[in-house]
Amino acid sequence: MSDLAEPTLQAQQWQDRAEAYRRRLDHFLAPQLRRIAAGDPVPKFLFSYYSLRPRQLRVWNPGFGVTLTGPQAVREYGGRRGYAVHDGQVGVAPEYLRERGDTVMFIARLLRATGDRPAQLNCFGLHEWAMVYRGDGVRHEHVPLRLSAAQTDAVLEATPLRCTHFDAFRFFTPAAVPRNAGTPSRATQIAWEQPGCLHANMDLYKWCYKLGALIDSELLLACLELAAAAREIDMRASPYDLSDYGYAPITVENAAGRAEYVRRQGEIAQRAAPLRAALLSRCDLLAGVAGCR
Repeated sequence: MSDLAEPTLQAQQWQDRAEAYRRRLDHFLAPQLRRIAAGDPVPKFLFSYYSLRPRQLRVWNPGFGVTLTGPQAVREYGGRRGYAVHDGQVGVAPEYLRERGDTVMFIARLLRATGDRPAQLNCFGLHEWAMVYRGDGVRHEHVPLRLSAAQTDAVLEATPLRCTHFDAFRFFTPAAVPRNAGTPSRATQIAWEQPGCLHANMDLYKWCYKLGALIDSELLLACLELAAAAREIDMRASPYDLSDYGYAPITVENAAGRAEYVRRQGEIAQRAAPLRAALLSRCDLLAGVAGCR
């Protein structure tokens, strides 16, 4: 498993690595949690829609194939799900990998299909607009819309809907559904997702934590940092007025705003590409070890 990570980490090595990870995590989390406490809906998404909690993030995982040495490793990881102790050393158990074989294969297929497609940068983030189009309510009730309901509907009607992400599409209002260029579904997810989609790039974080201890925490955190950046763009381009929380809108209702959205969407896609490739590489190696390819 040397292609996945270092085969053995001595006590000081893994403790230093775990501490460096936690410092980086705390640097990321502190401002996010302050904003959430102040009612900011943008970072709240990271810990409501996505299921991993800050306390869970603070547990450092080295990833499958890494052995941790020393008594502290046994104390900290010996009883954790997915880990096994052998000859006084600790690592993620092969049985845990075999249990996750189907998940590993699904994620690998999805990431490979997504990465093989060209990025589409012409959706302009209108999925949030489609979630309120001709509807009776809004998804963020304590945040006002930037435009009137009629103006918001008119923006959507003036621009084609091109959403490729089922977990955004499934929240469209009934009136918005037939306006989309196609009908993504859970069953056809692998056939639809593409690397320009902000939500597909945010979901790299989800695919990391779905694999649990099999994936190193450094990659997980890099994907969480990406998700936070993408979510900010996502909501700045939405119909909501987030000025009270310090967010300037990306005004996709006009040409200048659409151009800004495309540029920022492209930046997120470029940042996501190496993370997707890294996660796919790990999944391929895991699948090979598990014998499920």
